[in-house]
Amino acid sequence: MRTLNKPWLGMLVGAILLALAGAAQAAPVTPFLLLDPNALVTYKTAYQQGSPAEVQQVKSLLSKANQALQRGPYTVTSKQRVPPSGDKHDYISQAPYWWPDPSKPDGKPYLQKDGLVNPETKELKDDENLAALCHDVKDLALGYYFSRDEKYATHAAQLLRTWFLDPATRMNPNLNFGQGIPGTNDGRSFGIIESRHLVYIPDALALLSGSKSVTPALVKDLKSWYAQYTQWLTTSKIGQEEGQNKNNHGTFHDVQVVDFALFIGNQELARRTLETHTLPRLPVQFAADGSQPLELARTRPWNYVSMNLQGWLQLAVLAPRAGVDLWHYTSPEGRSLSQAVAWFRPYLLKEKQMERPDAVPAGNNAILTIYNRASPEFPQLRADQVFAQYPDFVRTPWAI
Repeated sequence: MRTLNKPWLGMLVGAILLALAGAAQAAPVTPFLLLDPNALVTYKTAYQQGSPAEVQQVKSLLSKANQALQRGPYTVTSKQRVPPSGDKHDYISQAPYWWPDPSKPDGKPYLQKDGLVNPETKELKDDENLAALCHDVKDLALGYYFSRDEKYATHAAQLLRTWFLDPATRMNPNLNFGQGIPGTNDGRSFGIIESRHLVYIPDALALLSGSKSVTPALVKDLKSWYAQYTQWLTTSKIGQEEGQNKNNHGTFHDVQVVDFALFIGNQELARRTLETHTLPRLPVQFAADGSQPLELARTRPWNYVSMNLQGWLQLAVLAPRAGVDLWHYTSPEGRSLSQAVAWFRPYLLKEKQMERPDAVPAGNNAILTIYNRASPEFPQLRADQVFAQYPDFVRTPWAI
């Protein structure tokens, strides 16, 4: 029997060990939460096989990722205005729908004009920068997932370290000064909706699995930041108030707590939030016909009913990871998510029109994205009839 000589045997063993080490490093650094890994794999396979539709969309993705390479890093400390705490590491924003009172010399306290954004609020950039950071990291992660080009992962890691971890630039894990109203308060619970974009980061890390730039130490430190923010979100006065808000603010409070809890490995918190906060919201937010009276009362009704349902969709996707089936749950009052999704159908089919137009026009991209993700759970929607009305809408597995 022919035997291997010792030098060749050593090289073979070394190659095997190297391959095993590479496989270990390529293991997911964190599981997918909102994105479907199977759908992503199917899409990527079609792209690699040259399917025209997938090739076109991935080209668009890579273009967005290349643009993101030119932006950032973003920081919470670059603002000119110092928060009331005196610490620029604290996030600060101003309530967008509140305007100076023309009858007062200094305009304070401000007056509400629902749905109309006061341009003055744009002078504070923390909300804009946080949203941009989260969207850029997601785009870079998708760029890496489809190309395996390390440049995307490298920049994503830099953006994450700068915003969350570097001592000179990190954001303190709180929103004590979100959406303050001049002359009334320094911060409100309603500001917490501005951190809803943070749910993109855990899935971005999953997309970046296998990258040498996203190290276990980086993921560990990010989970520590998220754990601190989740603690603030669930125990602070402002955080608890947001959890009690009845409209879309309450919905996105739950989205964040559940998503962050799953990210840091606290399934019990995720399950408890769903059972004690989310499920009881169904009869509060939805009428028997699936409409959303609280959102329809706003000056931008279509925008807000779509936005709020997006939060519910995200909760439905997350819930099974905590042992809860929100897709098929019906409350004692007979309310269900399927009713809420179906309510939109005649509007999307152009069989009905909203009684009141939005003060600022809103599109259909959000609700069509919801239909794309919900249709496998609710075949009675006959979603293909809806999509036939919107041939320009592109269905992708990374939209959520």
